[in-house]
Amino acid sequence: MENTKILIRTALKEDNAWHDVTSRATVPEKKFIAADMVAGESGVVCGIDIVKEVFKMLDTKCCMKAYVKDGAKVKKGKVLARIAGPAKAIFAGERTALNFIGHLSGIATLTAKFVDRTKGTKTKILDTRKTIPGLRALAKYAVRCGGGYNHRMSLSDMAW
Repeated sequence: MENTKILIRTALKEDNAWHDVTSRATVPEKKFIAADMVAGESGVVCGIDIVKEVFKMLDTKCCMKAYVKDGAKVKKGKVLARIAGPAKAIFAGERTALNFIGHLSGIATLTAKFVDRTKGTKTKILDTRKTIPGLRALAKYAVRCGGGYNHRMSLSDMAW
């Protein structure tokens, strides 16, 4: 999880989330809100704990109630989680959280489609190490959430 926290912090820094000028100018300091994260498409969820960490990192007053676990198959419109806390933190982190869960759920969903198509055969769906730099461990986790298997993590693995 430590590497994941570094990735989250990097993403939040890239977005300059702690200095959201729009929220600073328009949202009252003590405004608290609750927001539901809803599945935009049917598929396999991956990244729930990352979403929670995004908001926790922005403000420890943020809390999240997850209604699904990673690996769950959901229909479009399903409420995945409810995030509550300071409005400024929720507004600042929502894009980063959605980017992580959207990317990882996409990998998990596509993997699940291949797994479903090969049911009843001896075929195993394996991933590749050809991933976005820095996101390999998360991408491979998403493959497992979709029912696939991990192959090599690096060039030094499985050398004979």
